[in-house]
Amino acid sequence: MSDKPVNLFAKWQVKDGHLESVLKLLPELVEQTRKEEGNLFYTIHQSITDPNTIMLYEGYKNEDAVAAHRASEHFKAIALGQIVPVLDNREAVLATQLY
Repeated sequence: MSDKPVNLFAKWQVKDGHLESVLKLLPELVEQTRKEEGNLFYTIHQSITDPNTIMLYEGYKNEDAVAAHRASEHFKAIALGQIVPVLDNREAVLATQLY
């Protein structure tokens, strides 16, 4: 695995009727993720034209830090356990910065 910083761009499409519950879970997910040793930043955005579209922009020291995030208890409990079940779609792209 590379030791280069890695960014993650994710798009969540929340099912109708579940947006408020997802929005209530996000502060804890953000707080816990930002405490991770390998996390550089973790921001969450909401679409202006479709409030059910949530975009995540995350930065990690390297791919190992991404793996540690995905293995964390808060990711498993909040993201996988409570948010993913109420999503219509979930996309994620890992990328390294070119310029």
